[in-house]
Amino acid sequence: METLKNAVKEVMRGLESKKARYPGDNPQEWLKKALTKKELGHIKVKYFSKGVLGLSVDSSAWLYILGLKKEELLSVLKKENPGLKDINLRIGEIS
Repeated sequence: METLKNAVKEVMRGLESKKARYPGDNPQEWLKKALTKKELGHIKVKYFSKGVLGLSVDSSAWLYILGLKKEELLSVLKKENPGLKDINLRIGEIS
């Protein structure tokens, strides 16, 4: 039982140290710096995995608008996190 307890403590310590190393690892915060309030109202962060940021957009019109801005948005967001490789835009629920 003591071994399991120590293993859990080690995992938690590892997760805490990861958080400390990457304080700006919050995609929502990156988007606040790159998009307007109006644009932010039409998207939701779904995931950030393996360098790909997945965003859910509430309509096809906003999908088109953000698709036009995708390269510009990607370059701005790469300044916040150089590990970002691509942005994946999909229509979906944002509430």
